[in-house]
Amino acid sequence: MRSRFSAFALGDAAYLLRSWHASTRPETLELDAGLRWYRLDIERTERGGPFDLEGVVEFSAYYKGDERGVQHEASRFVRDGADWFYLDAV
Repeated sequence: MRSRFSAFALGDAAYLLRSWHASTRPETLELDAGLRWYRLDIERTERGGPFDLEGVVEFSAYYKGDERGVQHEASRFVRDGADWFYLDAV
C-alpha cells in the first residue's frame, strides 16, 4: 500500500499498473498532475501476513490541488508468489 501511495505522489502510473492485479487492471491510467499527495494514514489492516493470500488495507490519503481533500478507501490485495497486487476497493 505504501509503495502505491508513493507512486501516486511521484506520478508513476507505470508502477501503479504493474502492481494492479491483471483481473481488474485498466489498460491505461491517467493521473491528475494537479494533485499533490502528501500524507497516508493506515487506518486498519486485515490479513496480509506472510502466510496469507489476500489482505485488506483501509487508509486515508490526503492531497492538495485546487482544494484539499482526502481519499478514504478499503483496498483489497492478493498475493501471487512473493508479490502483492491491488485488486479493488470495497
